[in-house]
Amino acid sequence: MSIIERKTYLKNIKQFIDKKLIKVFVGQRRVGKSYLLKMTGNYILEQNKDAHIIFIDKEQYAFDSINDYHSLISYVESNLSDTKLNYLFIDEVQEINGFEKALRHFQNKDAVDIYCTGSNAEMLSGELATLLSGRYIRIQVNSLSYIEFLKFHKLDDDNDSLFKYLKWGGLPFIRNLEKNDEVIFDYLSNILSTIVYKDVLYRYKIRNVEFFDRLIQYIAANTENLITSKKISDYLRSQKVAISPKVVLTYLQYLQNAFLIYKLKRVDVNSKKVFEINDKYFFEDWGLKNAILGLGHFSIPDNLENVVFSHLKQLGYDVNVGVLKNLEIDFIAKKGQEIIYVQVAYIISDEKVKKREFGNLMLIKDNYPKYVVSLDPVEIGSYKGIKHIHLREFLKNDNLSL
Repeated sequence: MSIIERKTYLKNIKQFIDKKLIKVFVGQRRVGKSYLLKMTGNYILEQNKDAHIIFIDKEQYAFDSINDYHSLISYVESNLSDTKLNYLFIDEVQEINGFEKALRHFQNKDAVDIYCTGSNAEMLSGELATLLSGRYIRIQVNSLSYIEFLKFHKLDDDNDSLFKYLKWGGLPFIRNLEKNDEVIFDYLSNILSTIVYKDVLYRYKIRNVEFFDRLIQYIAANTENLITSKKISDYLRSQKVAISPKVVLTYLQYLQNAFLIYKLKRVDVNSKKVFEINDKYFFEDWGLKNAILGLGHFSIPDNLENVVFSHLKQLGYDVNVGVLKNLEIDFIAKKGQEIIYVQVAYIISDEKVKKREFGNLMLIKDNYPKYVVSLDPVEIGSYKGIKHIHLREFLKNDNLSL
């Protein structure tokens, strides 16, 4: 399979090649971390054809015997070159017990430049953070951006392509499948099962599969709604599944650790106070969300906020939900000293909707950029300093601060 460069990631990784830092690609399974490892390896070989690359893929049976840091050290040291620059690539490194001890060992010897991937947020906390503090760089890998989606699928930038993006999501492997909704949704359902089983149920030794199915269904059906653990617990109780709010919070954290979902806290626009209850949850890949609900329940309006959130995250923003008096601002996005505000609507169908979407933003008195994003065929343009922009144009914009 040919490698299509994801240039943003390649640009980011180039500055760390041959530096004494462990490069860690993190993110949900199947967002393209393995792809980026291979892309990085190809780039290194292009720059130095004599580079010696050791590649360990923990999803391949051939590397099944490398299951702890002892066997990892033994394998790598037996494959090091004495005459060439050595590069170590490990895919799904969290599958190796005590891997962080091996990585520290290699780094201390300064004999190999290290790159690895992981599908669990916990791998960068606890013992790893202690043993490797200041010795690694974390690179978050996300589903395809809209521009990447067009490139991967060789599509024109039009509303039909946007519709496919909203329905299928941004998992890179979809480009290899028949462009048939049933085929793609079947693939997405299988990926979801893999994530839930490997990265949640198996990792945390949970046997209540039915509960997780109900929990994920609930989150998928309520991505644009404010949620509390008590609300979920009450819903599950109505479905004859008795789970306490405390356990719900724990299980939601497991889903976040697997990068399947992200939690957005509510923040007061003026005081910057963070509210402790009523959060929103969005999926890393909304295609998986659509597969959970089923093809027959696919709805464009129900995916808009998730797609906008994903674009903001891909651009490196820290994203929260805004609260202004009793009103909601869909997104407050912050990156360094830069802040933008975003409201999302399906269609600005009448003056009432226009007043609601623009009116909330007009109450914010600072001069940071403010956007209303919708699918209206004709943009309103700038309205009292607030930019109205079509979703396609918003997703192509990589500098929202202007």
